[in-house]
Amino acid sequence: MGQRVVGTICAVPELLPLSDDPLVIPTDRDMTVEERRTFVRTRRTCVFGTNRRADGPAMSIVYYVPTTEDKLLVSTMAGRAKAQVVERLGKASLCVLDEQWPVGYLQVYCDAVVDDDPELVVDVMMAVAGRMSGDPLGEDARPFVQDMAEKENRVVLRLRPCETFAQPPRHLHSNDQDEEITHWISSMMHW
Repeated sequence: MGQRVVGTICAVPELLPLSDDPLVIPTDRDMTVEERRTFVRTRRTCVFGTNRRADGPAMSIVYYVPTTEDKLLVSTMAGRAKAQVVERLGKASLCVLDEQWPVGYLQVYCDAVVDDDPELVVDVMMAVAGRMSGDPLGEDARPFVQDMAEKENRVVLRLRPCETFAQPPRHLHSNDQDEEITHWISSMMHW
């Protein structure tokens, strides 16, 4: 079952900055465990998925922030379904997206908790804003972000990856390819 973490119990993690050098996905083989971790650490967007009671999974595009402890943090409102499902089930999955063409992705299956620590909430919101714009926010923005966090009743979803499933990018560069496009079956790998 999921849970809500009282922020004072968990230390505020060290957030990783947005990477200037994202991992290039190999196209001739499956990614190793370490390459999968590096891929996740050097990206910023994903499709966030949770189980619904009916009609398939709920999915939404979100920015996430990796930590030095290999946790993934997502900012959301406490009233949103993401937070409610994480609190109820304690699970979520991310489909981490490559921002290069052809698009590759990595599915990350996670244990998850809701954390309402105000300092962490503001730190993550500031880091997400930096990822969205490509430039970190200055400390002068903190009071405005803090005000927004309070008004929107923001929380942080703390995700601990368990397993991954990769899909390498595939693309036809022209209709008269000289080389045959290869496909293979990827495997689930423990984080």
